[in-house]
Amino acid sequence: MLLCLNIFTNSFSKGIPQPSCIKSERQALLKIKQQLKNSNMLDNWMARNEDCCKWVRVFCNTVTGHVTELQLGNSNDTIASSRSKKAESLKLGGKLSSALLDLKHLSYLDLSNNDFDPTQIPDWFWNLTSHLQYLNISGNKFQGKIPDLLTNQASLVLDLSFNNFTGSLPGISLNVTVLDLSNNVLSGSMSQFLCYKEHQMKLEVLNLEGNHLSGEIPDCWEKWRSLVAIELCNNNFSGGIPSSMGALTSLESLHLRNNHLEGEIPDSLTNCTQLLTLDFAANHLSGEIPPWMGERLSKLIIISFQSNRFHGHVPDQICGLSSLQILDLSHNNLSGNIPSCINNLTAMISRKMSCSKISYNTSKGCFFDNMALMMKGAVLDYSNTLGLIKLVDLSDNNLSGEIPTEMTMLTGLLSLNLSKNHLVGKIPSNIGAIKTLECVDLSENNLSGEIPHSMSELNFLSYLNLSYNKLTGQIPTGTQLQSFSASSFLGTKLYGPPLSTSKTQVPASKIVGEQVDNRTQVDWNFICMEFGFCQHRFLTPDTGVHQVWEFCPESGTPEGGNGFLCVFLQMRLNEENERCLLYLDAFTRKPLIATAERQLLERHIPAILDKGFMMLMDGHRIEDLQRMYSLFSRVNANHSGRP
Repeated sequence: MLLCLNIFTNSFSKGIPQPSCIKSERQALLKIKQQLKNSNMLDNWMARNEDCCKWVRVFCNTVTGHVTELQLGNSNDTIASSRSKKAESLKLGGKLSSALLDLKHLSYLDLSNNDFDPTQIPDWFWNLTSHLQYLNISGNKFQGKIPDLLTNQASLVLDLSFNNFTGSLPGISLNVTVLDLSNNVLSGSMSQFLCYKEHQMKLEVLNLEGNHLSGEIPDCWEKWRSLVAIELCNNNFSGGIPSSMGALTSLESLHLRNNHLEGEIPDSLTNCTQLLTLDFAANHLSGEIPPWMGERLSKLIIISFQSNRFHGHVPDQICGLSSLQILDLSHNNLSGNIPSCINNLTAMISRKMSCSKISYNTSKGCFFDNMALMMKGAVLDYSNTLGLIKLVDLSDNNLSGEIPTEMTMLTGLLSLNLSKNHLVGKIPSNIGAIKTLECVDLSENNLSGEIPHSMSELNFLSYLNLSYNKLTGQIPTGTQLQSFSASSFLGTKLYGPPLSTSKTQVPASKIVGEQVDNRTQVDWNFICMEFGFCQHRFLTPDTGVHQVWEFCPESGTPEGGNGFLCVFLQMRLNEENERCLLYLDAFTRKPLIATAERQLLERHIPAILDKGFMMLMDGHRIEDLQRMYSLFSRVNANHSGRP
């Protein structure tokens, strides 16, 4: 989380005359090196080089010569690391040396992103926190429990993230300024950690994301008024959002994503007027979206409430948030019209490149926010480029009416997703004015008329889904729209490239099934029978019904059906992949995606090849053949297709 620090680094002093290092501290550094493996980065840490203040990654006080900083960490930039052939050789391994205790004046210690032995940290190591001002051991394989850290006298930045620490949350002294325990295996309640404080705590950043913490979030935040950022995502918290969070008047970032929280957003948050980010996604929150958010929280840049149970209208007051760049209200039960005042979101109008990161200032520097966002059919984590994202996602609600023409005034928008609603009327004719659009999803609505010609002018468009609407006419010609697959236009009455015939192969009027929850459902039985599939259903604990698709060799395959079959399979696999990315953690995601691929493809490859491969070859259907090859390669079809 913390990436830029205003911390006492003496790196500027390398060119300034300074006293030689203390002999006892030089000996301590040599002992530290002896316990390390792969210490190539410390090649000039040698006894014959007497002045250890000139050793790499060592910084000394320019007056006394005492060692004050050891910067032995590695970049956690995975892209940069993957490009560097020396990245692995620069990672330190081995064991932590107790000689660190001999560096009495050490205030800054960075051992992050190395490859230390996966053992429990020795008890003596935690004594360093009594005088350190910065300790970063993130991105290693350290194990065991974290003891209470109550002895530090100085203000402390502590980053223990991305390890394998277990047990409950440690107690901390009031001098800890930044605490990052994210992505460990910590469990239990927050109560002992958070409550029963006699004095105001100085903590400004609290990151507990990605652990196994549970129970209710305690309602005792009054002693933590210095907090600027709270990250509690990806845990097992239940209950409501505590009203005492309203006491955090300095709070700028609040992330509660992916827990089991319920109830309504407390009115006390009206006091948190400095908020820039509200991330409540993937919970069970309910009630209406409070109108006061657009009035009291005027600095908001990010609202992410997706995958909750909010109902009612999208409040017009949201339009008052002139700094808002990301509005994600998808997967709720919102109804009514899209506010026509949406063009007042002026931050989405500007095409001027803003700062690529969204940062928050603390007394120790700044940290950069990060978010998981659905774009282009996949969930991706954004940090370094989060400030460049401008997104509106209102998908999977019960919104009605027309798409307001004012939407096309958001000329800086990158992603627009209004799919799975009940929108009617035409696609705004001036949608091509949003020149920056990279992703447009208007699928599964009741939109009619033709595709506006201006849409072919969206030169940056790389993801498009207009399927399952009442759209008619020819797809506008040009280089852009013809680059998408036919799956982008399924279930419409459109024709022309990239569709292979003058009529849509599966008209929307033939595949519409019954009304379920006031939504028009696709009759997949029709599609499956038409293209040689049959459908089986079995019960699951969460959704009640799961569908398994099987190829039926005895069914007749219509002319061109195998090509469309590949389009259909590709679409279904993408849907399953999207659901897995959105709702599953990394440990279960991969095997379940593989299972879906096997159910849809692997078992039926010989029959599919027998029914239509030669027809595609004879018809020189290059695009369909490429799609078939791409699909089959996902399940090692070269083996599966052998006799």
